[in-house]
Amino acid sequence: MDRDAAKQAAGTQAAALVKDGMCIGLGTGSTTAYALTALGQRIEDEALDVRGVPTSFAAERRARSLNIPLTTLDTDPHLDLAFDGADEVDPDGRLIKGRGAAHTREKVVATQAERFAVLVDPTKLVDRIGSERVLPVEVLPMAVTPVLQALDDWGAAPTLRMGDAKDGPVVTDQGFWVIDAAFPDAIPDPAALNDALNARPGVLDHGLFLDQATDVFVGHPDGSVDHRAV
Repeated sequence: MDRDAAKQAAGTQAAALVKDGMCIGLGTGSTTAYALTALGQRIEDEALDVRGVPTSFAAERRARSLNIPLTTLDTDPHLDLAFDGADEVDPDGRLIKGRGAAHTREKVVATQAERFAVLVDPTKLVDRIGSERVLPVEVLPMAVTPVLQALDDWGAAPTLRMGDAKDGPVVTDQGFWVIDAAFPDAIPDPAALNDALNARPGVLDHGLFLDQATDVFVGHPDGSVDHRAV
């Protein structure tokens, strides 16, 4: 499968949703990068008046390089639209996000958006959430061991995410660390796990997005895009 072509198709579709005067959330990751590129081209060609709230330092840098005007939730707390990728999407539109360790800011932005469009290629579609990819959990460094133990008690095999090109753990934009929780089959009760993680001291946030998505756009290598309303 030509995943780049599939990602580009989904990203171009997302950029087409943007209308003049919108305030939008700008996601992080390889699929969203195509959306940002297409949006930057639309701004140049059509003189669109839009403002974007980036979900990470990487998204901010890419948006600036494409001359996409930026704002913040302090200035614009209500967003018309947000678009982002996902690591997994199940038939009910529930997501796992966080491979890029930006899921906390992504969830804040998605929650503030009237419409949250998720952009994926077919490899991200699963029957059961947590069956293919790990669940990222962002934690206060001093709470790593207790949270690791709690995740183990909940049936996961958790590991602290380590940097590929540096010694030590991956550090998020918030200065927290990331635990990756792998489940042997799938997450048996996503709603219960969501509540347990939200209540756990030391957990800032996690990669379960259970009720944020309003639309899922699945790009294909031939340039076609399937739209699923959630």
